[in-house]
Amino acid sequence: MAMTRRQRMNVYFEPGLLKQVEALAARRKVSKSAVIEAAVLSLVSGEDDGRRDAALSKRLDRLGRRIDDVDEAVAVLGEAFALYARSWMTHQLPIPANENEVARDRGAEMYARFNEVLVRRLSNGRRFLNERVRDVVGQKDANTGG
Repeated sequence: MAMTRRQRMNVYFEPGLLKQVEALAARRKVSKSAVIEAAVLSLVSGEDDGRRDAALSKRLDRLGRRIDDVDEAVAVLGEAFALYARSWMTHQLPIPANENEVARDRGAEMYARFNEVLVRRLSNGRRFLNERVRDVVGQKDANTGG
C-alpha cells in the first residue's frame, strides 16, 4: 500500500491573517497547516458556498419581510393622512363660540367615520394616493388629447 506523500508549499500571509490562523490552530489544537488545508479544501470544494448562500438568503428574506412591513406602514400612514386632509379641507367650517360642545361631538363622530372609511379602504386595497395619480394622468391625457 503506497502512502500519499504531502507536498510542501511556501505561502505568504499578511501578519494579521497569520495571527488569526495561529489563534484558530491553537483553539482547535491542530497545526497551522491543518487550518490552511481545511480552508483551501472548503474553498475549492464549494462547501462554504452553500452555507454562505443559505445565510445570505435567510438574511435577504428577513430584510424583505421588514421592507414589506415598512411599506405597509407607510401605505397606512399615507392613506390616513390623505383621507384626513381631504376630509378636513371639505368639512372645515368656522364654529361659533356658543357651539363648541356640539362641534366637539360632531368632531368625534367624524373621526369615528374617518376610521371606518380608512379601515374599509385599506382592506379592499383602494389607495387615495393611487387614485390621485390616475386622476392627474387622466387629466393630462384629456388635455393633450392622448
